[in-house]
Amino acid sequence: MEEEKIHPKVRNRRVHLANERTFLSWIRTSIGIMAFGFVVERFALFVRQLSVFLGKEIPLTPHHGYSSFFGAFLIALGAVMGFLAFIRYKSIEKQIDEDTYKPSILLDILLVISLLVIAIFLIIYILYSI
Repeated sequence: MEEEKIHPKVRNRRVHLANERTFLSWIRTSIGIMAFGFVVERFALFVRQLSVFLGKEIPLTPHHGYSSFFGAFLIALGAVMGFLAFIRYKSIEKQIDEDTYKPSILLDILLVISLLVIAIFLIIYILYSI
């Protein structure tokens, strides 16, 4: 009888803490993607500044302009993933409280597709810069 009075969050404390750790992992991943986007966006600028410092003028080919677009895309993708992680966290928290948990792989699929697109773009970018 006393167990019925205990709030569901207290009763499922370990499960809620695991949900929170998962949420924080997704947040770290989204911050990493945003940081990588910033690095990609600034890489072309760094190469241009390095060439000026070394006294060599590097001709700008069309593929050098893609780094700004791709960097901004990665920053936006990281922000969207952080937002989706928060929605997933709150949804799972509610499901845990109601004891109706159903696993969802939407965010997992988004991450895998994003990584594949990033890898393909970087391979193409590197091949055209050689």
